[in-house]
Amino acid sequence: MPPISRLPHEDLEHVLTHTRSLWEAARGQSFFITGGTGFFGIWLLESFAQANDVLGLGMRATVLTRDPARFAVKAPHLVSRTDLHFIEGDIRSFPFPTGTFSHVIHGATAASAQMNQELPREMLDVIIDGTRRTLDFAAQAGTRKLLFISSGAVYGRPPAEVTHIPEDYPGAPDPLLPASAYGIGKRVAEHMCMVHGKRFDCEAKIARCFAFVGPHLPLDTHFAIGNFIRDALKGRPIRVNNGRPLRSYLYASDLAIWLWTILFQAPSARAYNVGSHAALSITELAQTVSRVLGNSTVVDLTPPSVEGDSISRYIPSVVRAEQDLGLRVRVPLEEAIRRTAGWWQTLNSGRASDRQL
Repeated sequence: MPPISRLPHEDLEHVLTHTRSLWEAARGQSFFITGGTGFFGIWLLESFAQANDVLGLGMRATVLTRDPARFAVKAPHLVSRTDLHFIEGDIRSFPFPTGTFSHVIHGATAASAQMNQELPREMLDVIIDGTRRTLDFAAQAGTRKLLFISSGAVYGRPPAEVTHIPEDYPGAPDPLLPASAYGIGKRVAEHMCMVHGKRFDCEAKIARCFAFVGPHLPLDTHFAIGNFIRDALKGRPIRVNNGRPLRSYLYASDLAIWLWTILFQAPSARAYNVGSHAALSITELAQTVSRVLGNSTVVDLTPPSVEGDSISRYIPSVVRAEQDLGLRVRVPLEEAIRRTAGWWQTLNSGRASDRQL
């Protein structure tokens, strides 16, 4: 049997410590969560379960997933819980569960760079049709609070002078580029949520998420920080093909705190950036991973800069979240890298032990 991929207890305690005062309003309530078995979703489910256990809230959550059996192998400790109910379905056509659901978290999206590049129409369909289906369900279920997990991609590519993108930045993805499908889809979905909130007297909250690190982040996809941690854990050189883009990273326990706070406390029809304001280049990120984990050298293959080249930035302004909701970055990046790598090492050592039995 595969090792159980529980999140670190210290991380779940961290989330509960900084959300404890929020949960009482949800006592005895029912939640519906889409995208509940991915990276974001598993952090929400684990922290939901932790709050339920510690505070005795009697909450229930129904979780939509495309493959319940696969998730049962990944997280049997969650599937076996009586306060979590998993239903199978496509986000665009899932059967509506019966009953009233006071809270809906809509996080289901195919966050695939490959799909966005190769199947932009499919990407748009998943986001827009999936949001329409979720909102139709929320209307039937009498939902009072709705959180839509959006993306910083809604801003498009800002000019160089915009170092930290604020929520009122008026830019947008280029509609003439097929690869803009993800960002444009998220923009349309945000608008759909706002229209729904006004029509059905539902508090619609928007979380525009940027870049993150933590347990369950894939180490073999398009996430640079995941790939760098993977190479360091294997003792391989960390290869940087283009180290100039600027990014920032929020640890997943802070992410969970921000998402729960926005759901419970944020005013309706207001968007909040979710992420860290601390920018660093991809080269600096690779060097940080190498320094923290100590197993790899950095091979920087960044081509020489050419006059007129612009640097890609994907850095949020989080002033609104700080001022309105008291949110802040609590786990420093170096500690976030250390915790992520430690979790993967523990999980992989468990898998190796299972293979030896």
